[in-house]
Amino acid sequence: MQRKIITTADGSKTIQIEDWNEQYHSVHGAIQEANHVYINHGLLFFISENEPTQNDEISILEIGFGTGLNALLTFLKAKELQQYINYVGVEAFPITSEELEQLNYPFELDIDEKPFKALHEVSWEDMHQISEVFKLTKQQKLFKDISEANIYDIIYFDAFGARVQPELWTEAIFKIMYTALKPNGVLTTYAAIGQVRRTLKSLGFEVERLHGPPGKRHMLRAIKR
Repeated sequence: MQRKIITTADGSKTIQIEDWNEQYHSVHGAIQEANHVYINHGLLFFISENEPTQNDEISILEIGFGTGLNALLTFLKAKELQQYINYVGVEAFPITSEELEQLNYPFELDIDEKPFKALHEVSWEDMHQISEVFKLTKQQKLFKDISEANIYDIIYFDAFGARVQPELWTEAIFKIMYTALKPNGVLTTYAAIGQVRRTLKSLGFEVERLHGPPGKRHMLRAIKR
């Protein structure tokens, strides 16, 4: 399937799948979207609600490791807050080294590129200590094969849209997410379509429709009560 690198509205790049007319991140701004949906309404919301100490470890599952942008922003926030984070990224089809070389997130964020490259260069299936406060495990598998229970505090649900991959937005997949979360765990996603909201509610999530990132009216946040 043909993929190419494109520049989004905030200057950051993303990958576009031409056959689907689908992008890994919003064309209205990859970094802006990731910060809004996953950092502000996911990680920082969880911290504000649960008030973990700096010694408490927050466990995060990312559904769609992709370009590594969400992991990079989480790494930077962990460093800023000196908050321990154990990050697991699931990805069935990792990006290529050629695609990685074209992604400009360190430049746009004005940071050293070494941490970003480290996120991609470490081996799959093993836990790696990327920094004193940030651990990363990358798992190459399908989302339906996730089997953990009551493990994660936060899920970044960043799968391709339901328009092109409806099988990733089913009750069966979200039941796996519900099971994987700890009580009071948070799932956040850029999506806001009614069917997803109804499915999350039917599984027992408390669901909020929030103001979306640039170019999108709404997004969803769900809490396991």
